[in-house]
Amino acid sequence: MSFITAIGTAVPENCFPQMQIAEFMATALQMNDYDQRRLKALYKTTKINQRHSVLSDYGKTYSDYQFFPQSLDLEPFPSISRRMEAYRNYALPLCLKAIENLHQPIHKKGITHLITVSCTGMYAPGLDIEIIASLGLDTTIQRTAINFMGCYGAFNGLKMADTICKANPQAKVLVVCVELCTLHFQKKLEEDFLLSNALFADGAAAVLVESDKTEKSLELRSFFCDLYFEGKQDMAWQVADFGFEMTLTSYIPKLVKSGIKSLIDRLLAQTGIAQNDLSLYAMHPGGKAILEAIESALGITKDDNQYAYQILSNYGNMSSCTVLFVLNEILKNTTEKDNGKNILSCAFGPGLTLESMILRLA
Repeated sequence: MSFITAIGTAVPENCFPQMQIAEFMATALQMNDYDQRRLKALYKTTKINQRHSVLSDYGKTYSDYQFFPQSLDLEPFPSISRRMEAYRNYALPLCLKAIENLHQPIHKKGITHLITVSCTGMYAPGLDIEIIASLGLDTTIQRTAINFMGCYGAFNGLKMADTICKANPQAKVLVVCVELCTLHFQKKLEEDFLLSNALFADGAAAVLVESDKTEKSLELRSFFCDLYFEGKQDMAWQVADFGFEMTLTSYIPKLVKSGIKSLIDRLLAQTGIAQNDLSLYAMHPGGKAILEAIESALGITKDDNQYAYQILSNYGNMSSCTVLFVLNEILKNTTEKDNGKNILSCAFGPGLTLESMILRLA
């Protein structure tokens, strides 16, 4: 067995109301009155109250921008190298803050493995080496970097940590997810870009996985993944000349709805439990429509999904680290009397990839 024994989360200090970001977008895209009204209507339907960014520009007028050019048309638009420079400057401090916020102190010399997860930036020597140097971890730690998987990346980090701990009961694996989605704002009017600009935000999360549980732990019970190639063109993430470009169509919730019931049935069969044995839900809040599609397909309520909605409202979609925020919210709102309850967690990403796992409060 393996357990998540600690979770820590962190967000940048810059916090903006959703409708303030809408004002920034309307100005940056130089929209007419009609298009501004449509954009603001879109932002209201997201059910996001606020989002965080490493950039202060989203709360300023163009004459005060620090990252984007101080011109109404934002030209010259930031290049990929400019964005990667910002990623390198901002990602490490956010990771260290998430590790510092782990709800139990870690014995730094006891960490045997480090797994970093990110899809919004990359460089070498990378985050893994900088985390080791900053924390004074053992230089012999085994390192793995999981990159460019999108919103389901944390699942792969946890799967790897689970495998390591089952192979070596003495292992202590630190998994760190960080995403700086707001670095990749695209100045385009296509629906895909308007939707992604309305949803994504910045954040980091750290988890410690080991074979021995602590006072408040999550047992990693089972994982199951599937691919739905019919959605391959509806969710994608690619490196372009001016940042990373997200393809995110409105068809995604329909694909999730059509595939998730079969996915969960197979996960439960593999685990040997029934759906009525599930008590809590930690769904990746990719957006309101995706959460509603999950509820419809699985026959669960908004109240069942309350933790995902809370994170969506307060933080938006922070890609891979978001589901760890949801799990942390569950840990904060459960007590010892909830031990033994099963948690169903899912996330979705390019492919179309559907990831799922069962955890148990221990």
